[in-house]
Amino acid sequence: MLKKLKYIATVSSVLSIAALLATGCGSVSTPNQNASANSTSSPAANSSAPTASSSSAPTASPAAVSKELVVYSATGFDKPVADAFQKKTGITVKLVQDSTGPLLARLQAENSNPQWDIIWADGAPSMQGLDNQNMLLKDYVPATSSNYTDLGKKLVPSDNSYHPVTVTAAGAIAYNTQLVKDSEVPKDWSDLLTPTYKGAFAMNNPSISGPTYTTVFGLMMLQGGISQGEDFFAKFKANGLTVFDSNGPTLTNLLKGTVKFAIAQDSAIIAKMKDKANPIKIAYPASGVSTLSNNIAIDAKAPHLDAAKQFVDYVLTVEAQKLAQAADTGDAAFESIIQGAPAAAGLRPDGIKWNTVDPIAGAQHENEVKTWFTQNIVQK
Repeated sequence: MLKKLKYIATVSSVLSIAALLATGCGSVSTPNQNASANSTSSPAANSSAPTASSSSAPTASPAAVSKELVVYSATGFDKPVADAFQKKTGITVKLVQDSTGPLLARLQAENSNPQWDIIWADGAPSMQGLDNQNMLLKDYVPATSSNYTDLGKKLVPSDNSYHPVTVTAAGAIAYNTQLVKDSEVPKDWSDLLTPTYKGAFAMNNPSISGPTYTTVFGLMMLQGGISQGEDFFAKFKANGLTVFDSNGPTLTNLLKGTVKFAIAQDSAIIAKMKDKANPIKIAYPASGVSTLSNNIAIDAKAPHLDAAKQFVDYVLTVEAQKLAQAADTGDAAFESIIQGAPAAAGLRPDGIKWNTVDPIAGAQHENEVKTWFTQNIVQK
């Protein structure tokens, strides 16, 4: 086993976080330069979304109109942002949407002949892993980077190879209120191993769900390191843990009553809570939750480099953030790290303990942890 690691740093719980997961999959459609951005699935843009102006937002130019841009995305609010960018610049945006795991595999398969310009997905460790392979454009400072809040600035890597867009909690505890009383909710992660919760929990597969790797690695670090974390999850499995692919099926089974509790990205849970007919509430364990950044990065070999830079610049504007917040998706329930676009208050309780996972350590152990989890927890 690897020696004990200490990569968790506590982010001040003074953060008052308020108000992420809906992605599709398929093949790229034929672009229509006069219509909305193309995507493999087409979540409707909110026509009433705010359009706050930003002096640093890109504008159309004769040279830009003929360009196109390919965005690989596991971000639910990508469509309205891409549509607005396309309208503003005349640059055709082709969205290729899937879960984080399949998109990362696709990037690896295309490494010698990349077909993408932008990767947009959750999880700094995954982005750091791509950076370690020199797959990302380094040292690009977006023209709109001054819009970052203090937290946003802290999440930017030293080589500027990827750019944080939003933050959420990688994993919190959801529970079915028809089956569980508030007093019966576990207070901390260690409670999940007790007989009280035998067969009651479900979670996502970190090899498929991007946020879940940050959850798993963060929990391992809370236990004291990789080996201690493996012991935690082995005991969790022995206590009846069920693993589904992603937030969607995990939370669907929670609402159906197949399980009483689920570990999922908190924005996805919050989105379900908005429907008052859903018997669901959220709890944040006392020892903390892992802070998850949604990030955007440019391919080091981007076929359309100038257009890619313009897109990243736009995503970090107030206008784009407000469009994202208005999107009809769980991913819209994020904490903003862009000044001038605060998230709606009241969706998250005060007093949450936010932990950060070192992305370099997370990237170093990502394949190891995912392989171990698949072989020992997912497989029967």
